[in-house]
Amino acid sequence: MRPVNPIKNIRIAVLAAGVAAGMVGLSYAAVPLYRMFCQATGFAGTPQRAEAAPAKVSDRTVVVQFDANTSGSLGWAFHPAQEQVKVKFGEQTLAFYKATNNSGRVVTGSAVFNVTPEQAGAYFNKIQCFCFTEQTLKPGESLEFPVSFFVDPAMLEDANSSGIKEITLSYTFYPVDKPKAVSEGPATAPGSIAN
Repeated sequence: MRPVNPIKNIRIAVLAAGVAAGMVGLSYAAVPLYRMFCQATGFAGTPQRAEAAPAKVSDRTVVVQFDANTSGSLGWAFHPAQEQVKVKFGEQTLAFYKATNNSGRVVTGSAVFNVTPEQAGAYFNKIQCFCFTEQTLKPGESLEFPVSFFVDPAMLEDANSSGIKEITLSYTFYPVDKPKAVSEGPATAPGSIAN
């Protein structure tokens, strides 16, 4: 029988522990890394972020439709203030969504978003948005959430997306598992408008 080499066993154990720790670290980093990848590339209809609209505004237009959804457990009514708007490519536009807490308790939610068709995501730019920010509503409280955006005129030069006539911006609110403490003041978040 061959003698056991304790140094070799220790190396294997350390290597296995390192691989396990690396896998755990990657699993925690996967969501933020995927979000950054989608935001950088427009993958899966993820809109881009921008500081301001371009100086050049095209005469051509596209219809932007607004869609709103909520998780069944949220207890909110959530809808766009208008169903659609016709915008010029490159023109900064402001739209609003409204949420009302129909439950009898304080509820905190967070919204995720996407754009369809997916190839429009690389050209749909948000300047201001309420997504990924926790929003807290007291029972019966309503808030309006502004979204400032533009559609990049470069979309007209892309053979895969130049024929798109309608873009849908969709938000879905989900409850936040561990809500933060609610202050005594109004539950307005940055960019939100109390109603």
